[in-house]
Amino acid sequence: IEFIESYYFNKKELTRFSSSVGKYVGFTEQGVRNAAAWNNDPSILSTMKAQKEGYCLHNIQIWYNNM
Repeated sequence: IEFIESYYFNKKELTRFSSSVGKYVGFTEQGVRNAAAWNNDPSILSTMKAQKEGYCLHNIQIWYNNM
């Protein structure tokens, strides 16, 4: 299971956090600046890393039971 959070503007992906990478990755000039700022903040990174357990792993059994 992988948690991914992406930010888009005008249908272009600016920045993405992936739990398998463990940090933000920027795809545009603005996205690279945002990713660098967010990656330098330990509280943001720890919050995003915890989303895999708090959101994905918590809900996966519920989703499978409803299929």
